[in-house]
Amino acid sequence: MNSPAESKPRAAAKTPRVFSPATRKKREKALQDKRDRVMSAAITLFSQHGVNGTSVEQIAKLAKVSKTNLLYYFASKEQLYLDVINHLLQVWLTPLHAFSEEKNAIATLTHYIEYKLTLSRDKPAESKLFCMEVVQGAPLLLNELESPLCQLVENKVQVIKAWVAQGQLNETDPYHLLFSIWAVTQHYADFSVQVKAVTGKDLNDTDFFKQTLASITQILLGHITPA
Repeated sequence: MNSPAESKPRAAAKTPRVFSPATRKKREKALQDKRDRVMSAAITLFSQHGVNGTSVEQIAKLAKVSKTNLLYYFASKEQLYLDVINHLLQVWLTPLHAFSEEKNAIATLTHYIEYKLTLSRDKPAESKLFCMEVVQGAPLLLNELESPLCQLVENKVQVIKAWVAQGQLNETDPYHLLFSIWAVTQHYADFSVQVKAVTGKDLNDTDFFKQTLASITQILLGHITPA
């Protein structure tokens, strides 16, 4: 004889909810938008206060999401910080991939300088955040700097050496050329307060941006451009 528990009919298994392609696309966009808001808020706060001076609660408040929601996308504040820094690194390194021996050296370097200066104008918080990390010894980013970055830079150093051998550039040290481009272009983001205090202008001024681009391009490339 069956016990009452055994005779009780089993509840039917729930059928997974199926969304239409349009609904799935809408949900995916909403999730991505929320993730982007978190990343943007993190960049703003990390660049102002550093990773140790910023809390998950502050980021969630600025991004207008709950703390629980934020931790759904990022396991911890440190993971969010690493994701932000790695994203910035990829954005800055992307144009370096365009360097190749077959391309015109001066045109490629001129475009690279303009790209870097544009980033300093449009993404100053990101530049300041990266600067802050490096100045502190890159404790959370050292592995990235010592592997992918080093390998990419080494490859592009060989490209610059090839341009010199081809007669497209005067003799120059490829490492210091790249370091100089990074330092000069990022100065206008990392030290924007100083630039504006001295000149009364910043890169958001169209004429000042054009003058700055022309000047630093001449300074950086003038001596290595063959006569």
